[in-house]
Amino acid sequence: MTAKELQAFLAAFDALPLGAFTGTAEGRRYMVCRENLANGKSQKLVARELGGTDYISLNLYRLRSGARLKPCEMPAEKVIRFVLSLQSKE
Repeated sequence: MTAKELQAFLAAFDALPLGAFTGTAEGRRYMVCRENLANGKSQKLVARELGGTDYISLNLYRLRSGARLKPCEMPAEKVIRFVLSLQSKE
């Protein structure tokens, strides 16, 4: 991921509300939970498609050396695409 892509991802991620919310991504509806851990140094996002089988899970670590994205058993491209397209329906 380039620095520009990382900045776009982080901006989209940070714009999402904390806690549970519904949203849409790529034409599908999801129940999403975003939480901060360790005083915001670690963040987690889990999303389950409503009425479908898609599942998204990622951890994001904010280190002194920079942000580190760690998807949970799925390609990084999938979680990046999801976060960039996710629109909350608060």
